[in-house]
Amino acid sequence: MEVVKRGMNQERRWIKAIQKRSSEEAANRLIRKYYQEIYAFVFKQTFDQELAKDLTQEIFVSMLRSIFRYDGRASFRTWLYKIANSRIIDYYRSKFYKENKHAPIISEELLEEPEDFVVDIERKEEAQSVLNVLARFGQQHQQIVRQKIYAEQTFAEIADSLSIPESTVKSQYYAAIKRLRKELGGEK
Repeated sequence: MEVVKRGMNQERRWIKAIQKRSSEEAANRLIRKYYQEIYAFVFKQTFDQELAKDLTQEIFVSMLRSIFRYDGRASFRTWLYKIANSRIIDYYRSKFYKENKHAPIISEELLEEPEDFVVDIERKEEAQSVLNVLARFGQQHQQIVRQKIYAEQTFAEIADSLSIPESTVKSQYYAAIKRLRKELGGEK
């Protein structure tokens, strides 16, 4: 517990240094702390290393541009995931994506039978279809599904990040999963 507390205090000092002095060193440390986590989150949704690197870089550029408005009400991690979610949603709504869609490469390990629908949508062969359908959902539904499945956040963490009740998050998540199943032909 003490180590976590120290880490959070260090993170707060870096954020303050960036906000007050535009500290490059603090910005680099903050980015280093979260880079792999955010990159993995983006990669799970794109299955393209170069695209994931580009989007991750854009997310951190956006974070640095808007960090002066970060007020600490939500955790920094939660706030950063909001930025990441928005950027990914923007990408999938972009004209570039719609004109250059491509199917992900399927590896042999993915050819085995999925145990349930949530596990199934994490697999590469389903990802493109799921992301195409998900892009048609409202932004809040997209954020909830992305944070639950790709960022592996709890309903409580998602509720905190979106400033809505946990019960609303749960009902919207399950409604979105049901709609995904239906639109992907998984429900008769």
